[in-house]
Amino acid sequence: MVLARAPGPNEPPAHSGQNGRVNVQDFDFDLPAGSIAQRPNPRGTSRLMTLDRASGAFAHRTIADLPGLLGAGDVLVLNDTRVVPARVFGTDADGRRTEFLLVARTVSDGGEEVWECLARPGRRAREGRTFALGERGKATVVGKNQDGRYRISITGTPVEDLLAEVGSAPLPPYIHRPGGVADAQDAIDYQTVYAREPGAIAAPTAGLHFTDALLAEIRARGVVIAPLTLHVGLGTFKPVKVETTEEHRMDFEGGTIPEETAARVNDALREGRRVVAVGTTSVRTLEASARAHGGSVSPGRFSTDLFLTPGSEFQVVGAMLTNFHLPRSTLLMLISAFAGRERVLTAYRAAVATGYRFFSYGDAMFIASAGS
Repeated sequence: MVLARAPGPNEPPAHSGQNGRVNVQDFDFDLPAGSIAQRPNPRGTSRLMTLDRASGAFAHRTIADLPGLLGAGDVLVLNDTRVVPARVFGTDADGRRTEFLLVARTVSDGGEEVWECLARPGRRAREGRTFALGERGKATVVGKNQDGRYRISITGTPVEDLLAEVGSAPLPPYIHRPGGVADAQDAIDYQTVYAREPGAIAAPTAGLHFTDALLAEIRARGVVIAPLTLHVGLGTFKPVKVETTEEHRMDFEGGTIPEETAARVNDALREGRRVVAVGTTSVRTLEASARAHGGSVSPGRFSTDLFLTPGSEFQVVGAMLTNFHLPRSTLLMLISAFAGRERVLTAYRAAVATGYRFFSYGDAMFIASAGS
């Protein structure tokens, strides 16, 4: 299991892509609380808005229409990361419960394995304090980073076994569950049907719409399906607390592009065929690799802190499937970079007015150029 981490010695970083001063407040919009999906619709039945990135024209469909929007020779790129049940609850000596979200596995100065995590309430996570994790595990707080993340050591049982026993899906805070704990249905719903590589602490949510039958129909139309892996970490959802995008820094996230995927994408680019990315994580992975390798996608492991904002050039992706994102978020900025801020926000206002469901468990948007 690999969670988000800084780039290793053989993983070239692809750095952020800010393109001048862009005001964060320009990506705000009104979103009623009732528009935030708390449960997904049955997989394969969500609504789908199509948006022409050139004209801004939009139309209302369902995700079942997606195969008809793809063409023979398109390369559909999926992120096959698998969400780890990285949220655990510890009980201290006084019987009080503290939530830990494991973010990254690191090594201490003494060579011991420690985990960076978020803790809630943080005031209980004092250095030296211990917490029982289920029947066999124990967490000891060993320090706190300057960025506010806590460092804990976990003993008593291998972490992978512990999470399988007592961990739960790390749902985002806008999805509410009794006691703040994801349930058994979330363990199914918050995972794509093609998830393979454990390591994410959040789902690549555009992929949640696919069923095996929908993928089979897409393949039958002559579409090439190509996987890659970007382990979604906190950086994807890191709040933007500054006034301009040039002041914001993304966290590094690690991923892998298989040789076959790189070859299929590069062949498509040379032959003028379309590369369609499923989700913003697939977009960032492809575009980061192209920036680091002269416009071509290169296979192998790497990490990226790429931040795509209006003015960014897209060298690989010709169309994308994505969900509806939070106001002022880096994800909204990315799709605004792809299709234009005003066109995106106009479509978002229409989505709110016509009852689309937003965020991780919500509906989808397909962004492409007409006739492409």
